[in-house]
Amino acid sequence: MILTEIDSSKHYQRIISLVPSITELLNDLALEKEVVAITKFCVHPTAWFKKKERIGGTKTVDIEKVRRLRPDLIIANKEENTKEQVEVLAYDFDILLTDVSDLEGACEMINNIGVLTNREKTATLLSEKIKIKFKELPIPSKKIKATYLIWQKPFMAAGGGTFINDMMLRSGMENLFSDTERYPEITLKELRNLGCEVLLLSSEPYPFKEKHIPEISTQLPGTKIMLADGEMFSWYGSRLLKAVDYFGSVISKLQV
Repeated sequence: MILTEIDSSKHYQRIISLVPSITELLNDLALEKEVVAITKFCVHPTAWFKKKERIGGTKTVDIEKVRRLRPDLIIANKEENTKEQVEVLAYDFDILLTDVSDLEGACEMINNIGVLTNREKTATLLSEKIKIKFKELPIPSKKIKATYLIWQKPFMAAGGGTFINDMMLRSGMENLFSDTERYPEITLKELRNLGCEVLLLSSEPYPFKEKHIPEISTQLPGTKIMLADGEMFSWYGSRLLKAVDYFGSVISKLQV
């Protein structure tokens, strides 16, 4: 069953996380014993990645393996996991299906997980600390026209309604594709015509590297091209505490 309400009277003891950023959050909520399995993409924390049972990828969950582990709660995400697999699992298990598109939603998700896992106080303190840290971010005097690429061949950008879009706004950027849904396919010619001032090349899901910068810059003269830490821009769990300092450095670079 997909949970539609957060029941504070029920505390789950056997949890499977299908979301890398939430796996890291569960560790920071001290749920070592309760988390029985994770995905192969749950690379943080390193100790869990090395020793925890893995049940496939975020979009290739081993359903039978999950059934053998008998979780009482599975935490999934509307964007990162497939609808079909979530629906199959929902026949047998309680599922918290998260859908996070901005900072406020991330903090609400953290609080909800705290309630379900008997870590309410710790989760509340964490979400409040995240909110305070983000308030400390300097506000640039001028928004910079920017695009955030998540893929190439074809090039795909982060559009409106995404968590990345919210992080861009908080870092002083005007997302040139904020009026599009999710992850539109784009061309470098479009970026030239739109007057893109900053192009961010993400480290995930496509692993852009330094070598891609000169390849792209030849077609975008005058555009500042930077590598972006995908975990900082798209992980909406406890990593948000670290993200604030990272965004501060990004803002400094944009103002140069």
